[in-house]
Parts: sequence; structure tokens; C-alpha cells
Amino acid sequence: MDGHKSDIRQQAWSALKIYAQADSRFDFDFSKFIPDFHGSLEATRRLMQMPSYQSAKCVFITPDNCLEGLRYEALINGKLVLMTTYAIRRGFWLLDPCQFDPSNYRHASTLDGMERMGRPISLSDMMDLRLEIDFMVTGTGAINLKGIRFGKGHGFFDLEWAMLYSIGAISSTTPAAAIVHDCQVLAAPLIPEPFDTVCDLVITPTKLVEVSNARKPICGILWEKLADGMLETIPPLRELKVLIREDKVTQPDP
Repeated sequence: MDGHKSDIRQQAWSALKIYAQADSRFDFDFSKFIPDFHGSLEATRRLMQMPSYQSAKCVFITPDNCLEGLRYEALINGKLVLMTTYAIRRGFWLLDPCQFDPSNYRHASTLDGMERMGRPISLSDMMDLRLEIDFMVTGTGAINLKGIRFGKGHGFFDLEWAMLYSIGAISSTTPAAAIVHDCQVLAAPLIPEPFDTVCDLVITPTKLVEVSNARKPICGILWEKLADGMLETIPPLRELKVLIREDKVTQPDP
């Protein structure tokens, strides 16, 4: 399965290089980041027309380059924006557009600005606030027509979903969307793993794919499947482990 996913990623990345914008840190190494691409603003506008976005009060948006425009628009629209830092190494951060001047929204939507304008928020904080996330948005390396993602290969969005699901901030019916370039949408078949977060919406600069019966994982974190070093480098994972041990969170049945 991993080899099959890797082959599919390489196929998409080869095509994407024509349309992608290089990253200042990683150039065109798509194994390290999800790039912005020509047409991402058109895809963002298409997503913003969806009722699931328009009705959302709190939106989780991954720290992918192609979603910077969406983070900015969400702040303009008055939505709470929950994010993670790169590789989740400094956990979750919450952007509340009521807490800073609109002139700073553009800066706040960037990865550097997010940590200056937003505030860190732990899983316990989210539970105390009874935070409810209405919509989840991610970029990805590639995706098929059934909403099954082929990301960078690290599984960060699946971890984010599992952590948020474990604390009750999202449910199995929370909609998830992917913003991608048309060349990243593939017809390749794939059976999702139990921990794969299947997207309800696949949105490109030119089209919208609505997925029927997109299956969401309800297994929580599969601790035995974590890659080496993840527990040590991702603080919310360690926090969740403590919350489960202290019976403040119930580990979902796998």
C-alpha cells in the first residue's frame, strides 16, 4: 500500500511542478511541504461558495501554502481559524479575528504571522472552551475522485483529525475539503486505511467534486502506527496520551 501511494504521489508531483510556487525553505521538495499553485485563489473562491463553509463559525485549516488565501478570507468572514504549526511541532494555534485589527489579517494568515497574532491552544483548552469545529480544510499531494488523499506521506492531517475527534471537537459527520490543482486529482483507485480521513469535497481552480458517503475515521490515534519520533516531537500527542491515562478522554475503539 505504501509503495502504491508513493508511486501516485510521484506522478502527481511531477505534474504539479509546472504549476507550483517554490517554497523559500524547501524549493520544490514536495515531500516537505504542500505548495501554493497557480489558480489557488480561484479554488478558494469556489470553496467559499459552499454552504458548509458559509455556515461554519470555526474552521480548521492546515498550514499548507495553498491555503494562505483561505485563512485570510476566513478571518475577513469573521470565522475562528484553528491551525497547527509546521509538522504540529508547536501544536495548535487559534486565530480570533475579533482579537486583532483587520489590517493584520493578511499577516495573521501566514505561518509566521499566525504565531504572532494568534494564541497557542492545547487540547485541554479546547475541551474547556467546548470548541466545536464546523469545517476541516486541507491541502494534499494528490487526491482521487473518491476523496482519498495521498499527502506528503507523514499523515499529519489524519493525526489532526484523530486528536480533534478524540476530544469531541469534531464528529464523524464534520465535513472535510481538499483544495488542490486539477493535476493533483487522479483517477487512481485506493482503499482507505482505517485512519485515512476521506474528503467530502475536492475543489480545484476549475471544478468541484462532491464525494458521496465520505468515510471519516473514528478510531482515534492508532498509537502503534505512529512513525518513529512523532510522539517526541508533537506536543498534542503527548498531551492526549496523558488525558487518556487520566480518564479525561476516552480512547475511541479502533
